[in-house]
Amino acid sequence: MTQGNSTILTEFILLGFTNRQDLQYALFLVFLLVYVTSLVGNVGMILIIKNDSHLHTPMYFFLQHLAFVDLCYTSAITPKMLQNFLVSHKSISFSGCLVQLLVYATFATVDCYLLAAMAIDRYVAICNPLHYPVVMSQRTCIHLVAGSYVMGSLNASIHTGFTFSLFFCNSYTVNHFFCDVPPLLALSCSRININVMLLIVCVGFNLITTVMVVFFSYIYILAAILRMRSAAGRHKAFSTCASHLTAVTIYYGTLSYMYLQPSSSESQENDKIASVFYGIIIPMLNPLIYSLRNKEVKEALRAMGKTCLTWKP
Repeated sequence: MTQGNSTILTEFILLGFTNRQDLQYALFLVFLLVYVTSLVGNVGMILIIKNDSHLHTPMYFFLQHLAFVDLCYTSAITPKMLQNFLVSHKSISFSGCLVQLLVYATFATVDCYLLAAMAIDRYVAICNPLHYPVVMSQRTCIHLVAGSYVMGSLNASIHTGFTFSLFFCNSYTVNHFFCDVPPLLALSCSRININVMLLIVCVGFNLITTVMVVFFSYIYILAAILRMRSAAGRHKAFSTCASHLTAVTIYYGTLSYMYLQPSSSESQENDKIASVFYGIIIPMLNPLIYSLRNKEVKEALRAMGKTCLTWKP
């Protein structure tokens, strides 16, 4: 990338959270623990679903992909952040920054569409249980997951392409702990009107589309639950949706706060906090949410634990 003074930009400097040296090692240990927990939780969720035939259903098919996506987008940003806690020169190469943004944006967007697909699955299971095996066939599930990955790749490619076609002549110091669109736009001396418009339109479209799918799915689900005469049936229906609804609320709330607020120096600092929650904490929480509130996952986990304890080489 050529800058305004005709020099070649080869790297960015990531400011991270704080310049206080006494906090660097403490933050490293905290986020290392969070990241390891996220790795173990998401890999464990994938293996549990893969190895237990009782979990080979549409709901767990989506959950397995959700765990994989969470694993990918937190791994796009966390290792570099951990490295920068331990070094004085907190840099990332130009190509590394590009790849980081592309991977992170792809899987973060896929996450939105997977949560919407899971809402559709719960809607069909509760509102049309007799037609559930036909409507949520393997072919339908594959199409929904494939569409999620396509939308994620398209969204990430647009933002990455337009962002890295800009000139960065004012500074190369990114006021963030990873390469994201808003802090990179703040460095450019090019006209960023189109980039800002694309950010609002694309993020707005992805959020509104998937949120509306989730919203209307749960409106119909709630209506169906209220019509149930059996208290046990209502409780079972609520319990099957509770984990998903919890994950949706946390994820979309943080995402909306990050990208749809006006840009300012204060918002950039707030974005760092929101990004930690959105990109690092939520991927750790999702396996806990789905395992602690899901009877079938807990039973599969116990069965796997017994198998490991009784296994002999």
